[in-house]
Amino acid sequence: MTNDTLLRALAREPTDYTPIWLMRQAGRYLPEYNATRARAGSFLALARSPAYATEVTLQPLERFALDAAILFSDILTVPDAMGLGLFFADGEGPRFERPLRDEAAIRSLAAPDPADRLRYVLDAVREIRKALAGRVPLIGFSGSPFTLACYMVQGAGSDDWRALKSMLYARPDLLHRILEVNARAVTDYLNAQIEAGAQAVMIFDTWGGQLSHAGYEEFSLAYSRRVIAGLVKQAAGRRVPSILYTKGGGAWLEAMAASGCDAVGLDWTVDGASARARVGSRVALQGNLDPAALFAPADRLRAEARRVLDAFGSAPGHVFNLGHGIAPQTPVESVAALVDEVRTYSRKLRAAIQTNA
Repeated sequence: MTNDTLLRALAREPTDYTPIWLMRQAGRYLPEYNATRARAGSFLALARSPAYATEVTLQPLERFALDAAILFSDILTVPDAMGLGLFFADGEGPRFERPLRDEAAIRSLAAPDPADRLRYVLDAVREIRKALAGRVPLIGFSGSPFTLACYMVQGAGSDDWRALKSMLYARPDLLHRILEVNARAVTDYLNAQIEAGAQAVMIFDTWGGQLSHAGYEEFSLAYSRRVIAGLVKQAAGRRVPSILYTKGGGAWLEAMAASGCDAVGLDWTVDGASARARVGSRVALQGNLDPAALFAPADRLRAEARRVLDAFGSAPGHVFNLGHGIAPQTPVESVAALVDEVRTYSRKLRAAIQTNA
């Protein structure tokens, strides 16, 4: 592989600089992405076409010196494959035609065969790997069992997830049934991505931070742990690292680090230095610039990038990322400045350490 810096950082091995990739790096902030989506006709048509998914996955790599590609897809492909009827309403985001409110529907829920119902995703992974030709690693991903359940029960995004939380407190048995199926489905899906060529995988627990302290362990982390335990750990003679990210999960950092994952993704509310002190060298850490910093003047953005790098330090095991995904209105030139600053400044940090050693 031409550039395996990300994989070495996730393995907590020394690297010449801090690798960087960005959540939602292939997305609406790029004019070329918007042009491709317009040709596809809709987001779902874009995501369901391996050719289009490959095209947009590669687009940010043509602009920026990023250290990884991440599969272009959506976390809701799994519940869609379960028959819930995913669609996107204009200006309203994703919705399901048949949210899980009926006990009989929940009892009959089954994990889909990814080789059948999600073949288009696996075809995209294979096509992207071929197109990358060893340039950088490819990251596969899924939503966490809990985050998927949020949408499956609520039927759409929500400020308070009232339907989901009503089930959690009134009928926890039904929610556990959904989560058990989701854990099987996510494990199978990620393993299928690994078999198709994904070289690292990430679990997006976007809504785990909405839970109570006790609820996070019972309804979110316990099921992410099951997924991680069931993942294929080696492929093509190399470890396939797993990254667990919970937005709003800073309070549970130690528990996440003990989940079996190789790296923990951090949102922007967590201090990098304290995070490293809390988990030591047990896992790599990924993050965690506030995405809003990309709207700042270039000098302030670069200063914020240096602040994040200084907080994590130059010890092995840091992957630079945002604390959440890129906002659609982000200036392209800000992303270029960020990538440049991370690469340049982290090299200087390592050079200074070697000089003083």
